[in-house]
Amino acid sequence: MRHHPLSTALCAAFAIGVAAIALPAHGQAVKQPDALAASSTTAAAIAAKADEPVSLEDIRNFTRVYQIVRQAYVEKLDNKTIMKAAISGMLAGLDPHSQYLDKEGLDELNEDTTGQYGGLGIEVLQVDGLLKIVSPIDDTPASRAGIKPGDTILKIDGKLIDAQNIDESFKKLRGAPGSKITLTILHEKTDKPVDMPLVRERIAVTSVKVRELAPGFAYIRLSQFQEDTSSDLEKKLNALIAKNGPQKGAVLDLRSNPGGLLTAAVGVSDAFLDSGNIVTTKGRLTDANLRFDAHPGDLLRGAPMVILTDNGTASAAEIVAGALKDNRRALTMGRRTFGKGVVQTVLPLDAEHAVKITTARYYTPNGTSIQAEGIKPDIALADLAVNKADTPPQLIGSEADLPNHLVNEKAGADEQSANDDEGKLAIEDYALSQALNVLKGMALNRPAPATK
Repeated sequence: MRHHPLSTALCAAFAIGVAAIALPAHGQAVKQPDALAASSTTAAAIAAKADEPVSLEDIRNFTRVYQIVRQAYVEKLDNKTIMKAAISGMLAGLDPHSQYLDKEGLDELNEDTTGQYGGLGIEVLQVDGLLKIVSPIDDTPASRAGIKPGDTILKIDGKLIDAQNIDESFKKLRGAPGSKITLTILHEKTDKPVDMPLVRERIAVTSVKVRELAPGFAYIRLSQFQEDTSSDLEKKLNALIAKNGPQKGAVLDLRSNPGGLLTAAVGVSDAFLDSGNIVTTKGRLTDANLRFDAHPGDLLRGAPMVILTDNGTASAAEIVAGALKDNRRALTMGRRTFGKGVVQTVLPLDAEHAVKITTARYYTPNGTSIQAEGIKPDIALADLAVNKADTPPQLIGSEADLPNHLVNEKAGADEQSANDDEGKLAIEDYALSQALNVLKGMALNRPAPATK
């Protein structure tokens, strides 16, 4: 059988590409969002276990299309550009999360895991040629502008986003701090796009914030899962307990948390569990089949927990919510989560190129896959806001308003102050105020936390 010289070269490149994609270079996997452990499988072993050889007819069709693009496309393209488009298209056709990474893409991935980059502070996903907002990150240009999970970016600087320019559009979201950009946003459940002028900033995300929501009740906000999230959580929560004493309960706020590192999610879950399974991953490769279990040592010593979720709670954040929910360690409250129940691994091709490919599904301790389903909260809350009622003053609202009433000898301002604080919290964050109320109810049936 005779082959065209170009056809023969492409056949070799195609075969090499498949082997390179299947294996990390030097047996190492790059640390990245939702990453699995490094693979120890050899290239020869994978090649020997191939399910079926690549069809020669499929390879012929590939090379024919390649030649047509080179010769007939409206603009002249070099071989490197065409091959990159072919690889990107192959991966994009698998699922929304698999993709080809060049040096720039690898740099961005590293920035995500460390939480420092120039941009707007939004996690986006390519869906049917559109850029969908998974979630904005706290204290960033995107969150301050009012961008919400579920929103769609229709235009960037007036240019309509479509399937042909979506990769270019995605890259425009990042840039030098101080540079300006205008996003045309379609909010969820509306049909009127709005233009949002924004200024890129140096995003340095602090993924953990801890404070007392009320005396004895901790508030833990996790905005994403970075390399230092687990250790930072332990440090800050222990400092709060050392200052204010053992907590009677805690709200773990995972709303608009787009996820991040699998290892960080496991570490956070382990921080609140004494035992039990955290998550299990299952895939075709041996190294994709993993089980993570908790170790003794609960930072809150069993104090009740409420987890706040919404449709921007995704990926690694769903692993934490699922682990604490299934182990009956926490009550989930809010809205159904995003539903990303798959794990990606970055497999290097060389020093400056890699593929991020979905290698496993993950399962909560009950054996449930949340892929495309999400986690249904134990207590559902609509996306509501509370406003202070505009009512006329009452002449007599209580015994204290009656003339010549007897004064309570133990009266103080603490109770009135607490009521005012609760009313303020409800106006500022209705879901958080409801979570605190539920948490206080859960704490009533427990003895007071012991101090060391």
